Amino acid sequence: MKVTLLSYTQSGDYLAGYAAAVCTRSDKPDKARDHALKAGHESIAEHVVFTFEIEDVSRVTLAQLTRHRLASYEVESQRYTDNGKRPVAVPPSIAANGELDAKFLRLVQMSREFYEEATAAGVPREDARFAALEGTCTRLMMTMNARELRHFFALRCCNRAQWEIRHMADMMLDICKDKCPALFADAGPGCVRGRCPEVKPCGNPRTHDWEDD
Repeated sequence: MKVTLLSYTQSGDYLAGYAAAVCTRSDKPDKARDHALKAGHESIAEHVVFTFEIEDVSRVTLAQLTRHRLASYEVESQRYTDNGKRPVAVPPSIAANGELDAKFLRLVQMSREFYEEATAAGVPREDARFAALEGTCTRLMMTMNARELRHFFALRCCNRAQWEIRHMADMMLDICKDKCPALFADAGPGCVRGRCPEVKPCGNPRTHDWEDD
């Protein structure tokens, strides 16, 4: 998987602070921003947006990602592009089992062979793709504002999130922290802020240092 930042709101920390200062007639934007975020008034973060390109992510994760509706998405079409040669994501739990991994790879090959045979026989790509595995990778572009990103990270950086979308969210959070460190200082799962909202906590809280996880 590859995550690339295509565009973002310059001076996002300042802009969010300015938004908070407008609300309170404050002459200290940074202090106003931090106070607003601490108080849960996160609408100030909606003025800051990030656009990412995400490559080689499975359609399993795409289905989860697009449940976050406060975002704009463009996804590589399976109707107009060749689906037969796309990579397929292999879950670590399968890759670690030699016998299952071999069976999975045979299944991938069977899916590809059917797709190629079907399209060669005149079956439209939009129909041949029905034989594609859910692990088939795709490419997408996504734009999301900082408020929704904070919500996204709270859910998807959690240890209980599915492994692929968690990996993607961790990479995105690293980028956001680099560009807007104040807005994303406490971003991540609830345990980063000291309280896990899960009914059944994992017992292994995340930290700010994602590389150590």
